[in-house]
Amino acid sequence: MNTNLFKYNCTGDACQGDVILFTETVWSGSYRKPYRVGDRTIAARIIRESYGSAKQQHTFSLEVIWSGGTEPLDAGTQTRRKGRNVYRNGTRRLAWSDETERETVLADKHRRGDAARTARAIRREFSY
Repeated sequence: MNTNLFKYNCTGDACQGDVILFTETVWSGSYRKPYRVGDRTIAARIIRESYGSAKQQHTFSLEVIWSGGTEPLDAGTQTRRKGRNVYRNGTRRLAWSDETERETVLADKHRRGDAARTARAIRREFSY
């Protein structure tokens, strides 16, 4: 895959419909004693994204287009990743055919994120 096509930096601001490229660390071993075995690069389409109601953890549902590196994922498989893990080493995206449509999707994402943060603040304020 030609990774040079992923020209736009979207670290911290990817949205549904984006085709993104990111690198993640691959771990092995047990939960108590993990060890790093390498890095995996993934090109994927964001199918869905959401904010968890309890902690506003941003989660992406991804369809893998290509993967390389340590233990690559099969193309066509679907997987989920926390936003913090997708953004950790930088995230790049392909251009949309209509960037104004992306701005609309991004505005909706930001609106939902703001609502989730507000709801959490209210719950925290009244839980004491």
